[in-house]
Amino acid sequence: MTAANDLATAAAVQASAEMMRVRRRALLRQRISRGFAYAIAILICLWVLVPIWFIASMALTTPATVRAFPKGVLPFIAFSFDTMQFFLTSQGIIPGTINSIIVALITLVLSTLMAAPAGYAISRYIFRGRDMYRLSILAVRAFPVVVLAIPLAVVFINLRIYDSVYSLALMHTALTLPTTILVIGSVFASIPYELEEAAQVYGCTPFQAFRTVVLPLVLPGIAAAAIFTFVMSWNEVFAASILTVRNRTLPAQVLSALAQSSEPYQFAGAFFMMVPALIFIFFIRRYLFNMWGQVTK
Repeated sequence: MTAANDLATAAAVQASAEMMRVRRRALLRQRISRGFAYAIAILICLWVLVPIWFIASMALTTPATVRAFPKGVLPFIAFSFDTMQFFLTSQGIIPGTINSIIVALITLVLSTLMAAPAGYAISRYIFRGRDMYRLSILAVRAFPVVVLAIPLAVVFINLRIYDSVYSLALMHTALTLPTTILVIGSVFASIPYELEEAAQVYGCTPFQAFRTVVLPLVLPGIAAAAIFTFVMSWNEVFAASILTVRNRTLPAQVLSALAQSSEPYQFAGAFFMMVPALIFIFFIRRYLFNMWGQVTK
């Protein structure tokens, strides 16, 4: 009996030791996998942040430091606004910035006003040709910008609205509208239709149900889509270069002077055009997270 107990105890100890080894191996694999994921995430962050930091360092220093070789980065070089001042006082920069803001705001308003009802329609109603309509929206994004810009340039010349911020805003609206429709449509699709039905059961009209129940829930997503539209319009350069000559936006103005410009001008221009996108993404990130959470529920 004692021998049997000893054998059982030895077997239990051996099994426990084997389970501990299996558990340690599993924990080791988990730590290696987690460490590998962290390493990949760090590399991706560095891939994105290092160029931004280098551009910012060159833009926020003296022109002499920018022209020096080898180049350094902040905080190991002199901090100065001289390079940015040189860029902002260059010819056409301030008018180009004003034109970019005007075009982006008009594009934001037009795209949002047209995309909101379109996104609601394709997310709520089942109608003949809905899938084809969605594919046609995606097909517009597949067209190269030159396919749209050059014919529109001819049309604008005939209509005598060529070289205008308003005609360029129409072009940017055509470019950004498909993306805005798809984003807003996905936001509406994330809101259960049963909420509207419940509001109507309690006496709301369809419009009241939309205004009091659906609209507050989708506003963060609409805000995200609108600001994303603003950033796309702010960064667009090809259509602006074709459709404007005197009333150029900032990217088109910088592109036209890029070949003859100095290094301080190039770095300061890149940083100045990059800042709005970074600021907007920083403030809109919570709306993007909210939108993602609504979609996944």
